Amino acid sequence: MDSPAEASVELGAITRNIAALRAHVAPAALMAVVKANGYGHGAVPAARAAVRGGADWLGVVHVAEALELRRAGIDVPLLCLMAIGSDNHAAAIAADVDLAAGSADMVRRLAAVAEAVGRPARVHLKADTGLSRGGATAADWPSVLAAARQARDDGNVVIAGLWSHFASADEPGNPSIQAQLTVFKEALAVAEGAGITPQVRHIANTAAALDVPEARYDLVRVGGGGYGLATLPGGPPAWLRPAMTLRTRLVLVKRVPAGTGVSYGHRYTTSRETTLGLVPLGYADGIPRTATGLPLVAVRGRRWRIAGTVCMDQMVIDFGDEPVAEGDEVVLFGPGDDGEPTAQEWGEALGTISYEIVTGIGARVPRSHRE
Repeated sequence: MDSPAEASVELGAITRNIAALRAHVAPAALMAVVKANGYGHGAVPAARAAVRGGADWLGVVHVAEALELRRAGIDVPLLCLMAIGSDNHAAAIAADVDLAAGSADMVRRLAAVAEAVGRPARVHLKADTGLSRGGATAADWPSVLAAARQARDDGNVVIAGLWSHFASADEPGNPSIQAQLTVFKEALAVAEGAGITPQVRHIANTAAALDVPEARYDLVRVGGGGYGLATLPGGPPAWLRPAMTLRTRLVLVKRVPAGTGVSYGHRYTTSRETTLGLVPLGYADGIPRTATGLPLVAVRGRRWRIAGTVCMDQMVIDFGDEPVAEGDEVVLFGPGDDGEPTAQEWGEALGTISYEIVTGIGARVPRSHRE
């Protein structure tokens, strides 16, 4: 292995997280979302771990992600949440992948492909209830339903789901949560009036699955929660375990005198004779440049500040008189078992969320998987 770094993934943690979440949201079914390479954890191994934990469905964003899972032999119900722009709908329909549609035009396109394939497309119709991203507005919703009903009656579409997505479910008490639930109920009622009864209704993400029981409906979509992460204030509940640990080793250690400028721009200067250690990870590997100066690295059971600018491929730690040595393990984040930072702490320190931290770890950092 060329890289001394690795992102180690505890698959058993994913399995246990999914099992715990499934029990928490029962009787609703649970979809484990494994988009973005399983939130950086590895899509196929994460999906298999989630299925072992009892995931009833899997969710991805792109058709290519769905087909990767099917090629790996994973045959549970699978929803592609954003099939827009794909030119491979035929392969998805043939592989029994459910597809999302948020416009009448998308429904008609999927119906035409299904007719050519000779197999109905399983479609989840998306209502925009207030996120103002994908999905049909209340004004456009009737036309989406009409197109879907016609395609269903023609035998080209199965209306498998009606769904939406929250804007602020990770802000407990935010008035938009109840506002969106009201709009979703209205969308479901309009669908019922149009003679459409879906197999599943779903709006809850991880935050809503944990904190908004009335949002669970028939199915919840759990993304970060399956990996032991959450965007709720304070992070995930203690019964969810972060699955990824990012570690590497010191590749160089040296003593330098007081007044030594460190890294680009000399944004850090040593105040006394000290030991510097070189960590072979940088912003090309997903370590944000804004982490400069923050105590987000654990070595020898202690936390240390990043000294000077985070570079593309490396960064420097000022260890003072700590007797560190080349080859010492460096942990950037993990589950926190030994006092190391967590992805939640990284996110809070940098003004972002843990999801961005784990999905941002670059492809040249090898993933390893263990139970």
